[in-house]
Order: sequence, then C-alpha cells, then structure tokens
Amino acid sequence: MSVTPGIVVFDPAAFIVQFPSFATVPAPALQTNFGIATLMLNNSYGSVVQDEPTRASLLNLLTAHITALLNGVNGEAPSGIVGRINSATQGTISVQTEFKTDSEAASFFTQTQWGAAFWQSTTVFRRFRYVGAARFSHASWDGGWPE
Repeated sequence: MSVTPGIVVFDPAAFIVQFPSFATVPAPALQTNFGIATLMLNNSYGSVVQDEPTRASLLNLLTAHITALLNGVNGEAPSGIVGRINSATQGTISVQTEFKTDSEAASFFTQTQWGAAFWQSTTVFRRFRYVGAARFSHASWDGGWPE
C-alpha cells in the first residue's frame, strides 16, 4: 500500500469506459457528481483510503451511484423511487417499495448496484480505529512558571 502523493483527478472519458450505462450523461454533470462523491469520501492526503488506485475505484463507484440517483441510467430519467421494489401490480398500477437495511447509511448506498458495491467495499475503512492521546515530555520545560 502506498501513501498517496496527491488526489484522484476525475476523468469523465475513462469513467464512461468503465461505466457505459452513463454514456448519455454530459461530462459537466459527471464532474459535478464526482465533486459530490468527494464530499462523502475524502480525496486528500488525510483520506482513510491511502492507496490512490483503491480510492479512485471507490470514488468512481460512488460517482456512478450518485449519477444513477440524480441523472438516471442508460439515458432514462431517474426513477425517483427510494429503496427496492418489493411488490408491484399491473392493473391500475401499484408499486410498493421497502427501504430496509442494517443502518441508515447503508440504506442510502443500497439504492443502486454501484452504491451497494461501494458500501461493501468500504467495510474495512468503517471499522473502529483507536488513536491514543499525545504524550508530553516535561523535560523540555525549564522548570516552573515564568515570573
């Protein structure tokens, strides 16, 4: 694992190659969605995801998830449905959805296949991390309060 010397730079053309379902979404919209993704996953030196290729993959999954929610998939408008369809009828049209997961955060991500992949892939980064208190040495203090 290498420590990232910089940030991941978004490339809309490479994103479309990896996620052809979003080929009809304009590049500026994709760039905006990537910006939203960086609000959810830190894209800086301080990111918990230090490996740049891993962070790039996660940011692309997150961008795909956001794009599906905001811009739609395969040229279709976004569905506006939140959660998964658990019941549907055809005569006089009826659709029921459920939004049931282990946590509210998981519920947001499991609305799309890309969000679910992001959520599952980031499990290792969402574990508890202990950071001990800083230790101070009193040896550098010259002995007492100034007068």
